[in-house]
Amino acid sequence: MNAPADPQFAARVRESFGRQKAMELIGGSLTVVEAGYVEIALPFRDDLTQQKGYIHGGILGMIADSACGYAAFSLMPADCSLVTVEYKINILTPAVSSLVAKGQVVKPGRTLTVARAEVYCQDGKHVASMQQTLMMLAGTPDR
Repeated sequence: MNAPADPQFAARVRESFGRQKAMELIGGSLTVVEAGYVEIALPFRDDLTQQKGYIHGGILGMIADSACGYAAFSLMPADCSLVTVEYKINILTPAVSSLVAKGQVVKPGRTLTVARAEVYCQDGKHVASMQQTLMMLAGTPDR
């Protein structure tokens, strides 16, 4: 298990997520915050679908990216922030219901952290997998 550098990590993660206008726009909510692990829920909405009625792949990427990012952010010092530098997403099956993205740190580092996110439909169907690399911005608080 990974130990957070900031004992107040959960409050810091929730406060930062609260400033995410993109998550507000699509209706994403942070439902679980643990050291190195978060979950983001997204209710199904027609306006998030593509032409066939499936949740758009870009929306899947948004919640997976945020889940990885906040999982990584939870382990970082309070005076740091981060940016995504790379990710790969595999969409495994169409998404046609509410979703949850489960982000988890694979390997924390001094500068680079590797995280992964798994996205599931409300019936438990595995919809997408992401692997991501994030860069810590030391001395650059997330404000």
